[in-house]
Amino acid sequence: MDSLFPFLVSSYRVGLDVSIEFEFRTSRTNGVLLTISNQGNDGLGLEIVQGQLLFHVDNGAGRITALHVPDGDGFCDGQWHSVVANKVRHRVELLVDGKRSQAQSSNVRSNTCDTNDPIYVGGYPDGVRQAALSGRTSFRGCMKNMKITKASKVMEVHFNKALEVQGVQPLSCPAVAA
Repeated sequence: MDSLFPFLVSSYRVGLDVSIEFEFRTSRTNGVLLTISNQGNDGLGLEIVQGQLLFHVDNGAGRITALHVPDGDGFCDGQWHSVVANKVRHRVELLVDGKRSQAQSSNVRSNTCDTNDPIYVGGYPDGVRQAALSGRTSFRGCMKNMKITKASKVMEVHFNKALEVQGVQPLSCPAVAA
């Protein structure tokens, strides 16, 4: 594998609407889950920052962020957590373990995320700018059941076909330290 941060596809256009679904488990309070960005301002990113899950979208007119603050021990509880992140024009919606949060841009005319760039999972390579993230810490943990849906086209991510997606364990998930 040439890159430590394999991409799902080498060029993906987010556009007006997209939905990302997956489950994850981690013992870390920071990490990039998924990101795609052009080298300008447009991009989309999912990350854990200081124990909170953030879904960022920038359609070119400023970042929109939906924030999820987990209960109790947060994400470092050894359990699988489900995520659905929806971008619908100038709005973002995040559903984590059944709890919803959302945000929208005051600029309703800025509704297209103009990317034609790689989708990275678990982190991204040095020298690659990601406009829609606040951190660059690589994810450590496990992911499964990832689907990216645009219109009626579903792209399923088969982690078992990769040896390692930077920090993401595809074939086993070690026990999470207490």
